[in-house]
Amino acid sequence: MSVTGWGRTAPTTARLLRPRTHEEATAAVREWGARGGIARGLGRAYGDAAQNAGGAVLDMTGLDRIRTIDAEAGAVVCDAGVSLNRLMEVLLPLGWFVPVTPGTRYVTVGGAIGADIHGKNHHVSGSFARHVRSLELLTADGSVHTVLPGTDLFDATAGGMGLTGVILSAAVRLHRVETSLMSVDTERAVDLDDLMARLTATDHRYRYSVAWIDLLARGRALGRSVLTRGEHAPLAALPRRARRAPLSFRPGQLPPAPGFVPEGLLGRATVGLFNELWYRRAPRSRTGELQKISAFFHPLDGVPHWNRIYGRGGFVQYQFVVGYGQEETLRRIVQRISRRGCPSFLAVLKRFGESDPGWLSFPVPGWTLALDIPAGLTGLGAFLDELDEEVAEAGGRVYLAKDSRLRPELLAKMYPRLPEFRSLRAGLDPGGVFTSDLSRRLTL
Repeated sequence: MSVTGWGRTAPTTARLLRPRTHEEATAAVREWGARGGIARGLGRAYGDAAQNAGGAVLDMTGLDRIRTIDAEAGAVVCDAGVSLNRLMEVLLPLGWFVPVTPGTRYVTVGGAIGADIHGKNHHVSGSFARHVRSLELLTADGSVHTVLPGTDLFDATAGGMGLTGVILSAAVRLHRVETSLMSVDTERAVDLDDLMARLTATDHRYRYSVAWIDLLARGRALGRSVLTRGEHAPLAALPRRARRAPLSFRPGQLPPAPGFVPEGLLGRATVGLFNELWYRRAPRSRTGELQKISAFFHPLDGVPHWNRIYGRGGFVQYQFVVGYGQEETLRRIVQRISRRGCPSFLAVLKRFGESDPGWLSFPVPGWTLALDIPAGLTGLGAFLDELDEEVAEAGGRVYLAKDSRLRPELLAKMYPRLPEFRSLRAGLDPGGVFTSDLSRRLTL
């Protein structure tokens, strides 16, 4: 069947297998043939990380058991196919929240570890794998290993894009909360320098922090932004009526995006209008607004199949990070994107904290910018190649879970522990049992 990433840019055909037990997963790996295979969760990797042209793809969503919950210590053991959405449904009523969530809750635990996902709280909590106490990994020889943090195999698996084996289950530490609401502060920043100054001065006060940035703004308004920070609301902050069910989790949902969207709908004019309205409607400063967890963390999840709005050509999600001290590089890239007129209405800037131990984990201390661009934009590939070179020259990197077009010669410069990853993988899987379109493209 045809398989593609969330960006819908490069579908390939693979044999799809859906095990329901660990034993079925083991049997599939032993039998899936010369083209190898790769595990896949809910398909939220934007590029080709969970595709395998001509080979096998292991759909892990059938492995969806929550095995144990320690409601006192705040820990859960679950199969790799359990989604963050399912964990929230089960754990929030018990007063616990997942330690890290990206912009969608429709990510499996296995995918969260394989991509070592990050969220709005990286400056405080790091990436997802930092909260994993142990995991069960099915390797190329058909054996299952209990893998612990601090080991080479753990550090190669966290952010390793599924190339060390199939994650079968994991034990994860949780974050205690009193309610399922967020207390949110919102403010506008007039330009990029204003935004970076506000983030640098006050981010330490918040667990969660993110800025939407208008990448079509120019001149004195370059990088104008809406900055949103939040904390889990304490029980005392809720109005009396909401205290009757303070931990309820009922995400709302709008009708799905249509199956057909005309090409070019999200052009510079329409995105420019959206960005203008979005910036103007944001409050200059507002504190303590109560929002649902789903609204604060996952607003796009309320629109099923929202990726269809880019049309059949799909879109490229581009995310990079450059270190602190490289603010001029960030400013220069934002200027180039603005001058190029890249129509992105889903552009966000965040600050990262300490690096995570995964050899191919994306976050390093610094500034990370993520933006979406219609894939059919004229000259896009050459333009992003130039940005890649500027990011690499500044000691930064791009996010492999979102990549669909990076040139392999830049990878080692961006990820200095790549030789160790390749060496471990060669010893663990000499026959190339685990492979993907991403791994072939980048010679991982």
